[in-house]
Amino acid sequence: MPRTKGDHEARRRDVSEAVWRVLVAHGFGGLTMRAVAAELDASTGLLTHYFPAKRDLVAYALDLLEQRTVSRPRPAAGEGLAALKTALMGILPLTGEATDSNRIWVSSWDTALADPGLSDDYAGKYARSRDKLRDKVEAAQEAGELPDGDPARIAAGAQAFVLGLVVQALFDPEAFPPRRQAELLDDYLDALTGTG
Repeated sequence: MPRTKGDHEARRRDVSEAVWRVLVAHGFGGLTMRAVAAELDASTGLLTHYFPAKRDLVAYALDLLEQRTVSRPRPAAGEGLAALKTALMGILPLTGEATDSNRIWVSSWDTALADPGLSDDYAGKYARSRDKLRDKVEAAQEAGELPDGDPARIAAGAQAFVLGLVVQALFDPEAFPPRRQAELLDDYLDALTGTG
């Protein structure tokens, strides 16, 4: 009996889930054709239909990570400073799912730094994220919730702060549980507004 398009799509979903489980368990350092095949209880030959080379598997995993990050449910953003805070909170590893995503992102940095094409792609992703934060900073400034200043510089500082907090929370979750992360972000924003 010939395979249907539905069979192919179901198999592709199975492969996606297996890639994700390998990333959660082992990060990008453990992402191999063999590991994904074992997770699927399949042969590596089956995977070559989806990923002819390791670089294809890595590129797919990066796309999957971005899709899952973008589609993760987030609270309503609000406006002004509240929108900026919501955006920054959305980056932090405050839930199990966000922790998994952040762990995978951080483990992907080495892979991205070693590949000029991926490195350029990552630089673009972080620049787009800063642009979105800059827009939120500008809105907060217009609302009088943040003092005047270069919004791009403030956004870059906020992004750097929150990414640093992500790394600390991943390496020492007991010292940086979700509540403490939120408190530190509040302290940071209070310092920006001049109320801290």
